[in-house]
Amino acid sequence: MANEGSKTGPLPNEGTLIAEAKSDFRHFEPLYDHYYEQIFRFVYRRANDEAMAADLVSQVFFKALGGLKNYKYTGIPFGAWLHRIASNEVKKYYRSKGTKTMFSLEEGQVKELIAIEDEEEKEYQLNQLVAFLAELEEEELLVVELRFFEDKGFKEIAYILGMRESAVKMRTYRTLDKLRELFKLRIND
Repeated sequence: MANEGSKTGPLPNEGTLIAEAKSDFRHFEPLYDHYYEQIFRFVYRRANDEAMAADLVSQVFFKALGGLKNYKYTGIPFGAWLHRIASNEVKKYYRSKGTKTMFSLEEGQVKELIAIEDEEEKEYQLNQLVAFLAELEEEELLVVELRFFEDKGFKEIAYILGMRESAVKMRTYRTLDKLRELFKLRIND
């Protein structure tokens, strides 16, 4: 993947960089360098095709650069704005194809969520989780992804999805309850 050195979270001088980039687009590069990998991973999980993900990410940053003059800092990191654009681009792509948005998991991240020592049981649980995630509605899956795989707070998720924070919390808890119930039903079968 490109830009392997990028980090998560906002840049320490992000506000200054944004202001400079608004007046001269050449100052957009540090923001691009910092957020590229994060946005690429997010899109790639939805595309599961490196070339398609790269195309979509280029659209994300093109739109971000074009809309930068209208961007207003509201206490939410710039990366959340980029995630919002990315989410919309992915939805638009799949809508144009007439297919359902896909989601692929990075095995390492999921294994961290499953705290089981027995490797065979862990593998079984991993497969079950993947199957259960596939049964979620698109918005439920997106909330889980942003919260647990992108490590976003509720306020950021609310901004990305254009929802109230309380609605995001409720959606997260209901989705987790739904996953717990699926696990109970399938394991007891």
